[in-house]
Amino acid sequence: MHDGCSGSFGDGKQVVDKVRMMGFSNQPMPVPLPITCDCGETFDMETFEAVCPRCGMVFGVTPCHAFDPSNVAAAGVGY
Repeated sequence: MHDGCSGSFGDGKQVVDKVRMMGFSNQPMPVPLPITCDCGETFDMETFEAVCPRCGMVFGVTPCHAFDPSNVAAAGVGY
């Protein structure tokens, strides 16, 4: 699934699963990232796992990749 900072993920669910497995879901990000959800809501992602306040889409990013919004992956609504 993922090997350190050099690995890659197949989808957003794998990213969120990895963040949860590492225990980083509720840990604060080094810098909050602005996220625009598919539903049109824009919010700041302040932890490595975040939920869109409008539609419930779950987003995740690993600590190694938390400095670039393009690395944030959507896992699904309610995931």
